[in-house]
Amino acid sequence: MLRWARAWRVPRGTLGASSPRCSVVPVAFSSRSGQGNADPRPLPLSYTLLDGEETLPAVVFLHGLFGSKTNFNSIAKAMVKRTGRRVLMVDARNHGTSPHSPDASYEAMSQDLQGLLPQLGLVPCVLVGHSMGGKTAMLLALQRPDIVDRLVAVDISPVGATPGSYLGNFIAAMKAVHIPEKVPHSQARKLADEQLTSLVKDPGIRQFLLTNLVEVNGRFSWRLNLDTLAQHLDKILTFPELRESYRGPTLFLLGGNSRYVQPSHHPEIRRLFPQAQIQTVPNAGHWVHSDKPQDFMDAVCSFLA
Repeated sequence: MLRWARAWRVPRGTLGASSPRCSVVPVAFSSRSGQGNADPRPLPLSYTLLDGEETLPAVVFLHGLFGSKTNFNSIAKAMVKRTGRRVLMVDARNHGTSPHSPDASYEAMSQDLQGLLPQLGLVPCVLVGHSMGGKTAMLLALQRPDIVDRLVAVDISPVGATPGSYLGNFIAAMKAVHIPEKVPHSQARKLADEQLTSLVKDPGIRQFLLTNLVEVNGRFSWRLNLDTLAQHLDKILTFPELRESYRGPTLFLLGGNSRYVQPSHHPEIRRLFPQAQIQTVPNAGHWVHSDKPQDFMDAVCSFLA
């Protein structure tokens, strides 16, 4: 089915305004993955752009697996206020209100951004990517260094397989959820939460997954393209092998309580990103920006300065 996703552009100085200017772009939304061969053309991603100083490179936030651009709402507004820069938040393909596609590769996600960023006049920009979004950001910087002014990879590395065997259980749990038609949204969330509990033990993670539960014409479904994500999960948990390096300023910002990036990854990080700084945020897990938002902001703003 076809839905309409709003791509908001909030005028400078009007954060929190009730009537922002917006552009509307059509995006295909379906609970089922497409069929056939992958289409190499970029998809029209759904995005939110907050206005700021146009002479400074914009900051572009890229979310992780199962996330959406709304994950960075508070951080993005604080970033505009603190740095004066334009800030873009993007829904990756198969996530949020962006189109679905049978191709979930990092190459395809990089191509989507190569189409969007010049279109919005945001080249070069500062890429800040978390987890899956961090891998997309790294690949884009390696493929098109002319597009990237600086790079921040949040709790992720370009090395081998990312820990994530449990993610398949999350997808299976979401696919197994059944909600009767025409129940109130609050009841639907409660029913989905109860059904997720057997495979998703952490209440915080369940609430995160439930942000993807949407109602369309009285029926509830997941806005994530679960079939494609399940099919390509192994590739999402790895990183393409590349020889070229990105020589721009780079920050790897890690959660002190996370095990996603190991000391053994550092040599490959240094090879691909010779100017990389590696910084740890104490007492933060994998979702550094959520666990320690102030420390996250301080680290990124210091890197930009």
